[in-house]
Amino acid sequence: MNVREAAAALLGTVSERSPLSAEWPDLDVDTAYAIQDEALRQRRARGETLIGVKLGLTSRAKQQRMGIDSPLLAWLTDAMVLPAGVPVPPLIHPRAEPELVFVLGKRLAGPGVTAATALAAVDRVYGGIEVIDSRYTDYRFTLPDAVADNGSSAYFGVGPVGLPPASLDLSLEAALLEVDGQIVDTATGAAVQGHPAEALALAANSLAARGLALEPGWLVLTGGMTDAVPLRRGSRVAAHFSHLGSITLSG
Repeated sequence: MNVREAAAALLGTVSERSPLSAEWPDLDVDTAYAIQDEALRQRRARGETLIGVKLGLTSRAKQQRMGIDSPLLAWLTDAMVLPAGVPVPPLIHPRAEPELVFVLGKRLAGPGVTAATALAAVDRVYGGIEVIDSRYTDYRFTLPDAVADNGSSAYFGVGPVGLPPASLDLSLEAALLEVDGQIVDTATGAAVQGHPAEALALAANSLAARGLALEPGWLVLTGGMTDAVPLRRGSRVAAHFSHLGSITLSG
């Protein structure tokens, strides 16, 4: 299997499959990002537009649960945006998690980006929900597997309230995660690398190592604030933020 074949195989997966590393034992993170980039090229060739990036596994608790020791980056396209009121399309085993979402007002290029310089590039902050859906059986994978799979990306929705970052204490911005009317988890922005601006800086610096940058107008999903919960057919998942309103998705 080569990079192009691996990207096509992952894009074409509609049911659980074994991790790439099961048949590509020496798969490393650099090769996995090459697979991710090739999958993006194939997505764009079929008409999708690049609109930003997401970070995955930014909380220590999730890293420990997944047996992975560092965050990852993945691409966002317009085909992943879920309009308000539209149910999540059928997926393999979807899970939902609340996120803080940045919209960039200016280009952010590393290396050497700090949390402060990263936050200065942000135009607005929104609350959101990301729906993840690993193609791998039972969500079991190595870090290169997760990177190649574009960070288990599926869909995301953005809430109705956007505020300038200076008006918020993002480390204390809280989210309540509700499933079918029951609060199941809560967290603050501090769960995301200590502060979501740290995640944004990490994204800029990581992209710089690949000769890339975060562009004006891009969205950046900074990582799940809580653990992800299963999104079953017919269920409703809502995230309620301290100052950023609420957003609800239905399965």
